[in-house]
Amino acid sequence: MKKLMNKWNQLSLVKRIIIGLIVGIILAVTVPETAKPVVILGSLFVGALKAIAPVLVFFLVMSAISQHKSGHQTNMRSIIVLYLLGTFSAGLVAVIVSFLFPVSLTLSMSAENVTPPNGITEVLKSLLLNIVDNPVKALYSGNYIGILSWAILFGFALKNASDHTKMILANFSDAASLIVKWIINFAPLGIMSLVFNSIATNGLASLLSYGKLLILLIGCMLFVALVVNPIIVYINIRKNPFPLVFKCLKESGITAFFTRSSAANIPINISLCERLGLDKDTYSVSIPLGATINMAGAAVTISVLTLAAVNALGIHVDIPTAFILSILSAVAACGASGVAGGSLLLIPLACSLFGISNNIAMQVVGVGFIIGVLQDSFETAINSSTDVLFTATAEFAQRRKEGKEIIINN
Repeated sequence: MKKLMNKWNQLSLVKRIIIGLIVGIILAVTVPETAKPVVILGSLFVGALKAIAPVLVFFLVMSAISQHKSGHQTNMRSIIVLYLLGTFSAGLVAVIVSFLFPVSLTLSMSAENVTPPNGITEVLKSLLLNIVDNPVKALYSGNYIGILSWAILFGFALKNASDHTKMILANFSDAASLIVKWIINFAPLGIMSLVFNSIATNGLASLLSYGKLLILLIGCMLFVALVVNPIIVYINIRKNPFPLVFKCLKESGITAFFTRSSAANIPINISLCERLGLDKDTYSVSIPLGATINMAGAAVTISVLTLAAVNALGIHVDIPTAFILSILSAVAACGASGVAGGSLLLIPLACSLFGISNNIAMQVVGVGFIIGVLQDSFETAINSSTDVLFTATAEFAQRRKEGKEIIINN
């Protein structure tokens, strides 16, 4: 048994996750009723990640800023530009592809007990209010904009603190990081449980009637991940972007796909940034920030489902309006974390651009909930893995300017 455990631990985390994924599929197909108790493992795994993530971000950011040396390059400006460019590009791709391959919907279902925002001002207002949220409440509720803002303020306030105080902060940060590593080691069991629950509960039969819509959505997201993002990376680092792209998809995207939670994936991404040898002062801020404003997958979802509703109603869309939709979907996607329900509840906001009533728009949201098993999984995988990708891209671009060698650590 000990030898078996040693061999298991010698495997890379990705290989162990793939094994867990295969086992989960086998259990769901062969003995779904008998294996039902394994569902608790997925709940425990995601719950543990969600619980430690706010604490990790708060202490990591506060410690990094309090010990930040003046003049030290953090690349945050470049990262934010990449985040916004990536989100807008995703929305634009979704609009173009929707024009090339139009998909229509049969609007017959509605989303009950959900309230969409009344306009873009409400989305932005919610985002701004989250910045000044009570710090204890922000930690409790997982409001990462609030956590970031207070961690940054505390970090600046503690810049002149004693070395002993800064060491205590660093120790708390290191302790939270270590706990994250312990939790991540249970990822294979968690993924096994999550994939089992997904297949055993939902199956794929209910998704077949929305096959064309799903193909369009997933196709757009894959195009963004495998074509648009690599182009952005290449322009910045002038090297083959695919080793970095595939590493981020493999080590961040896989877990995000099954947890379907950007918050739960923050510890995974921070751990990956550490293995890539990135600057801690940068990624400790950029990763939680990316989980809030880097929303390429959400921009795709908003654009595709909105234009599907437009096609269903026979509304003509001209090029200027389509371009405005790209911008609106990008801005709305960046504020999605401040709205309960995420990207789907921002669809009525985009539909209002074409004069579509809220009642009809909420039927589109209902379709989104039905296909959410796959749509939300792909969306989260693209969003979360791109946080690491663009953080690494900005740092590697800076290294290129300084004439340093760019090495992607395994």
